[in-house]
Amino acid sequence: MQTRRIGDTEVSAIGLGGMPMSIEGRPDEARSIETVHAALDAGVTLIDTADAYHLHADEVGHNEALIAKALASHGRGSEVLVATKGGHLRPGDGRWTLDGSPEHIKRACEDSLRRLGVEAIGLYQFHRPDPKVPYAESVGAVRDLLDEGKIRMAGVSNANPEQIRQADEILGGRLVSVQNQFSPAFRSSEPELELCHELGIAFLPWSPLGGISRAGELGSAYAPFARVAQTHGVSPQRVCLAWMLAKSPYVIPIPGSSRPETIRDSVAAAELVLTAEEIAELDAV
Repeated sequence: MQTRRIGDTEVSAIGLGGMPMSIEGRPDEARSIETVHAALDAGVTLIDTADAYHLHADEVGHNEALIAKALASHGRGSEVLVATKGGHLRPGDGRWTLDGSPEHIKRACEDSLRRLGVEAIGLYQFHRPDPKVPYAESVGAVRDLLDEGKIRMAGVSNANPEQIRQADEILGGRLVSVQNQFSPAFRSSEPELELCHELGIAFLPWSPLGGISRAGELGSAYAPFARVAQTHGVSPQRVCLAWMLAKSPYVIPIPGSSRPETIRDSVAAAELVLTAEEIAELDAV
C-alpha cells in the first residue's frame, strides 16, 4: 500500500470513510465489521468517523463505537489512525444541525474518547463552521484539546481558504488536515486543495465518489472516467480515486463504504498509474 502523511503520522494513501455504516441505509453490524476488517486486510491505516454518524437521536457516536469494536477484533487494529470530528449534530429527524461552541466541542471530544476507548484521539477535526459561534472560538477549543493532550493532531472540515489559514494560525502552525467535499461532481474545493498543497497540509476529500447514492453512477455520469476505466480494465470509481491521488501528494481520499468489495476496489486505486493525457482528460470534466 502506498502511504502518505498526516502530520507526523504515515497512513495509507486511501482511507475508509465510516459514515455509510451508521446512517440511513446502513447494513447490519456484522457486515460493517467485515467491511472494516477487509479494509485493514487491504492495508488501510486511516479510518474517518464522527460522533454525528448515527441514525437515531439516542445513538450519538454509533459509528465511533462500531469502528472501535471492529478495530479491537482485528490484529492490525492498533496500527490505524482514527480521525473523528465534533461540532455537528443529528437530532434524529434526518436533519444535520450545528454546535460549534467551545463547551460542546470539549464535551464531544470527551465522549469520543470514551467511545473510542483511547487516552488521546489520533486526529480530531472541527466538523463544520457554526455561524452562531466565532470561528476562532471553535478552533480555539480544538487548540485547547491539543494542548491538554486529549488529541494528538488537529484538523478542520468544510473550511474555506480564509478559515484554513485562520485555523493554522490559532493552532500555532499545527493544523495537519482539511477535510472537504471533493469529487468529479463537486469541484469547488479546488482552492482549498491547492492551499493545502502549498502549506503541506493533508487534504482529505469526503464523498470522493459523489456520495452514497451516486457513487455507482460515476461512470455513466462522467464519460471520461468510464473511458479511462475501460482502458485499464478497472472500475470508474478506482480511476476517480487514482485521479485524486495524482493531484497532490497531500491528497488522501476517504471513500465511504459498507461492503468489503467496494473498499477493496477503492484501495486498489493506490496502485493505478494514470498517464498525463488521462489526467488532463479527467481534469477537463
